Amino acid sequence: MFGDIPGSASWTETERIGKGWSDDVKYRVRTREGDGLLLRLSDIAQFEAKRKEYEIIGKYAALGFPMSRPVAFGRCGQGQRVYMLLTWVEGEDLEAALPGLPGREQYLLGREAGRILRQIHTIPVDAADLPAQTKRAKKLTQLARYEASRVRIPHDGDIIAFVRDGIGRIGRQPPVYQHGDYHPGNLIYTPEGRVGVIDFNRWEVGDPFEEFYKLQSFGTELSVPYCIGQIDAYFGDSVPSEFWETLAVYVAHASLFSIKWAERFGQADVEGMTIRCLRALEDYDRFRRSVPKWYTDSYSRGFCSWK
Repeated sequence: MFGDIPGSASWTETERIGKGWSDDVKYRVRTREGDGLLLRLSDIAQFEAKRKEYEIIGKYAALGFPMSRPVAFGRCGQGQRVYMLLTWVEGEDLEAALPGLPGREQYLLGREAGRILRQIHTIPVDAADLPAQTKRAKKLTQLARYEASRVRIPHDGDIIAFVRDGIGRIGRQPPVYQHGDYHPGNLIYTPEGRVGVIDFNRWEVGDPFEEFYKLQSFGTELSVPYCIGQIDAYFGDSVPSEFWETLAVYVAHASLFSIKWAERFGQADVEGMTIRCLRALEDYDRFRRSVPKWYTDSYSRGFCSWK
């Protein structure tokens, strides 16, 4: 299967990776020299998209933080597949490690993740990569799909109205290169106690504030200190009100549409996204507030002693 990938003769182990939502087929590779690599295989129809992804990963790698760095790219499988080889980031999935760490360390790891994300967002965007429009129309179309679905939550009219009324808030920041799926599930807790970044296949150019809504979906259930740390450090400990007002729209939209999105994966995923949606409604008081309770309560009740 891998025989026409240059250097594959030196591989001693290939282990299939089942984790993640990507359509790529992924393998952990070990070379004769003991080096770890990540192999991603895609259909040849994705060649140009994957070539661009490989190029973008190179931009991120130049910043110097721990991450899966580009090694090689090309065609394989008798020309029917695209391969991408990246360095393997040793360590444990951060989503698995966080709950077992002291609150202060969770917070400091969040701060490191926030600083890394800020670095990524400083990369100058090539003119050819700038989007022609914001995501406002796309988000409204997705909202309409949710409205037409059979998986709606009860009494959701006020949340739908909140998204429609606030949609003009998104996309107002200068566009940046995004990781595209930045949450503890795509980060690594390295043996040195640092944050490593993986899985850049959802990269795009867009609103920097959009990167944060998955903290509500996939971060707070693991570690509130981490989430607070990521936000605090990204903004240099001075979080602007515009961020919170914009993030609330992203969270409200994602909380609803993710339920519809999960349909293709089965009832268990629909139920999981529904639970996350109801939690967001509680945290944001059905979006009558812009700053979530998990952030404000942690400070007002003195839970931030880990700072």
